[in-house]
Amino acid sequence: METSNAPAPRTSLHLDVSFKKNYARQLSHGVLKNISLTGAFLDCRNENFRANEKIQLTFVVAGRERRIAATVVWANSAGCGVKFHPTSQRDVQIVDDLIYFVEANRDGRRDVLDNIFKKVG
Repeated sequence: METSNAPAPRTSLHLDVSFKKNYARQLSHGVLKNISLTGAFLDCRNENFRANEKIQLTFVVAGRERRIAATVVWANSAGCGVKFHPTSQRDVQIVDDLIYFVEANRDGRRDVLDNIFKKVG
């Protein structure tokens, strides 16, 4: 089977997140501006990131705190692109749920989705 290096489709969003660099003691804060199943853009203008730096992202979806590991792929003065490192199917599902949550809110299906998250969570 042939794999593609094309970027995964992105979903625009504005989600406040906390993150911690692996060597840091304190949490920092930023905003996810777009997301795909494989990664995201983290808007964080006051941080200096290096390629291959590992971070732990924390965000809240439907009232539940979620965490996922990521690696910085590239960085500039606006923030960085990160690649997710899911360690389980649950991690993959967290990102998928977040994308679905954002898209469902745009389509006006928030109540249905909130009920699904409450039952699944």
